[in-house]
Amino acid sequence: MPFERFVQTGRIAKASAGPLKGRLVAIVDVIDQNRVLVDGPLTGVPRQEYRLNNLHLTKYRIKFPFTAPTRIVRKAWTESDLKAQWKVSPWSVKAQNICKRSSLNDFDRFKLRYAKRQRNKLLTIAFNTLKKRTKADGTPRVLKKDRRERLRAEKAKGGKKAAAKK
Repeated sequence: MPFERFVQTGRIAKASAGPLKGRLVAIVDVIDQNRVLVDGPLTGVPRQEYRLNNLHLTKYRIKFPFTAPTRIVRKAWTESDLKAQWKVSPWSVKAQNICKRSSLNDFDRFKLRYAKRQRNKLLTIAFNTLKKRTKADGTPRVLKKDRRERLRAEKAKGGKKAAAKK
């Protein structure tokens, strides 16, 4: 599978180190093979050079001319509705969940652990009942309990029929 994310003008990247960590920036120009000129007009990032080692390229790209000024980058950014696209991306959702998880206090972590334990008990019970009721080849297995219930139901129906005949 060929590469899909290239270092190019208009590519949106996420800063991974320094004071810009976690912010989205747009690549405006490539300075050399190690550095690029970035700008983030709507994320509070001033135009500056940034190392490629500290950038994670995203799948998003906006169209603007080579070495465009900040106002043109801002216009292209708003027209592409990048903020909304980023909010629903799995990468952003995962980052938000990590942030939420890191802000939990001790009691919240305890409640989370307790809730997970309760959920897992329910899942284990459901799984074991399905496992018990299914043969290895996937066909349903008839248990003694099921036979007894079916016989009781038939007796109840038969008893009612006999009473109706009299």
